[in-house]
Amino acid sequence: MARTNYNELLEAGVHFGHLRRKWNPNMAPYIFMERNGIHIIDLNKTIAKIDEAAAAMKQIAKSGKKILFVATKKQAKDVVANMVKQVNMPYVTERWPGGMLTNFATIRKAVKKMATIDRMGVDGTFDNMSKRERLQVTRERAKLEKQLGSIVDLSRLPSAVFVVDTCKEHIAVAEARKLNIPVFAIVDTNANPNEIDFPIPANDDASKSIQIITQQMIDAIAEGLEERKLDRDKMTDADDDQDSEFDADITSDNVKADNLPGFRSRKVAKAGDTDESDEGIKTPKLPKGAPLKKPQAKRPRI
Repeated sequence: MARTNYNELLEAGVHFGHLRRKWNPNMAPYIFMERNGIHIIDLNKTIAKIDEAAAAMKQIAKSGKKILFVATKKQAKDVVANMVKQVNMPYVTERWPGGMLTNFATIRKAVKKMATIDRMGVDGTFDNMSKRERLQVTRERAKLEKQLGSIVDLSRLPSAVFVVDTCKEHIAVAEARKLNIPVFAIVDTNANPNEIDFPIPANDDASKSIQIITQQMIDAIAEGLEERKLDRDKMTDADDDQDSEFDADITSDNVKADNLPGFRSRKVAKAGDTDESDEGIKTPKLPKGAPLKKPQAKRPRI
């Protein structure tokens, strides 16, 4: 995977932090300097953290697991949604539904309700409903689509969560930590990096900064999915080769059943045929009128 370009991060404004009075002391290791009352983030550490997070995401995607992207900020909504669709991963860009991870079963029921409403439109149930009822169901379907439409394919808990602005998405971070789900996040100077498993110190307010970092994560996921596909193709080809070799061995002339030692081929017996192996065996002839069963001895009378 290509290393992140230092100049691109600089042009995107990744190094700009928040005002000094808003800073979190836990971000001190990632702050390079202060200028005009604004903290400047050390881009060398940002690059190292991006590479570390990208490598971890690549392994998760290679194992076939899902990564949930959370970005409800106005600057990040459209950017994240458009990029995540490329790798077919679930994402949340509207209001975070409380309990989405800790109460996942209830969220799945709401998603199934969407599918039920869709079936109602296909099987003709809408035709038997009044106009008002049909309008209410349609509005409910649109509301569910807006909130949960992007997680329809999420049939189980995600294996990781990527968050933009941990201060705004603190509920999502808390739920993920409670379930021991790894959290990847863009962490600004006003956030606490100790709550994040893979923190990426960067500006989480500029859309260009969010775009360039998210793009690195998407590229890593795409590479992991591609490697997974190649591995599966190799395994399929190896299985096909083994099956073809096995079939070729069975049909070869050297493995005929008649040539195997100790194997005797069976022949269908016909009326009047004699078996050569049974010629030496003679069956005794019974005299005429002889009983077929051995007579039993009579008991003496007492």
